[in-house]
Amino acid sequence: MAKKQLGDPYVWGATGPRAFDCSGLVQFAWRKAGIKLPRTTWSMLDAVKKKVSLAHLKPGDLVFTSGGGHVGMYIGHKKVINAPHSGAVVHIDSLKGYWRSGFLTAVRPGI
Repeated sequence: MAKKQLGDPYVWGATGPRAFDCSGLVQFAWRKAGIKLPRTTWSMLDAVKKKVSLAHLKPGDLVFTSGGGHVGMYIGHKKVINAPHSGAVVHIDSLKGYWRSGFLTAVRPGI
C-alpha cells in the first residue's frame, strides 16, 4: 500500500490518502493491512514492543532515525519508503547513508 503513494506530497500532519507526513504514511499503510498504529513517531516507538536490528529487517518494519523524530518503512532489498520533509514527495531511499547513519531503532508492528 505504501508504494501506491509514491509521488504523493509531504504535508506535515497529513495522514492520506493524497498527502502524508512520515508517520502518517506508515500508519496509513499498516491500517490498510488491518493493524492500527498510533499517530506519531514517538507513540509508535512506545506502542510497538518488537524491536529488530538493521541486520534482521523484514518488509513492513518501521525504521526510526533523528532520535525517533522520523520514520520510514523497510520494503526489502535494502530500501526504505518514506515521506521525508516539506517540499518533497513519498519516495524510496537506499538503507545506506542517512538511514544507516541516523538509525535509532526498528520495530515490527503486528507482533
